[in-house]
Amino acid sequence: MINIVLLEPEQGGNVGNIGRTCLAIGARLHLIEPLGFQMTDRQIRRAGMDYWYQVDVSRYMNFKDFLEKNPNAKIYMATTKSKQTYADVSYEDGCYIMFGKESAGIPEEILLDYRDTCVRIPMLPDIRSLNLANSVAIIAYEAMRQQDFAQFQLEGQLHHHTW
Repeated sequence: MINIVLLEPEQGGNVGNIGRTCLAIGARLHLIEPLGFQMTDRQIRRAGMDYWYQVDVSRYMNFKDFLEKNPNAKIYMATTKSKQTYADVSYEDGCYIMFGKESAGIPEEILLDYRDTCVRIPMLPDIRSLNLANSVAIIAYEAMRQQDFAQFQLEGQLHHHTW
């Protein structure tokens, strides 16, 4: 299992989508306040569909509270400022992958303490960043691929026909 950490997320719709991704891969979702929405927000429920109530969510007052409650956590920091890509590292079982808020990312003061575990998603130079929910999905599924999609259903089935 991996852990997805959102530092001060601003949009409930993104968090709903991310929660649904976490449920699909068996990840725990960690939300670090302040949040830019209410947890009862309709956008969360709509994006997370009827899965939201099943998502394993932990909340923290701030980054310090998160660190105190998760001592010795191996944290990968997703940022557009990293020199290495998300595919350059090996994600361990139980690791934490942190993403910053939509408007500003993870503060540089935090990134400096994690320079060896900062990762980026490559993109063309004129693009500032990807959508938060898309970024989480890209990196989370790379972590799952590296773990050979353990315990995942690897074959789909047609509803009305056979392959």
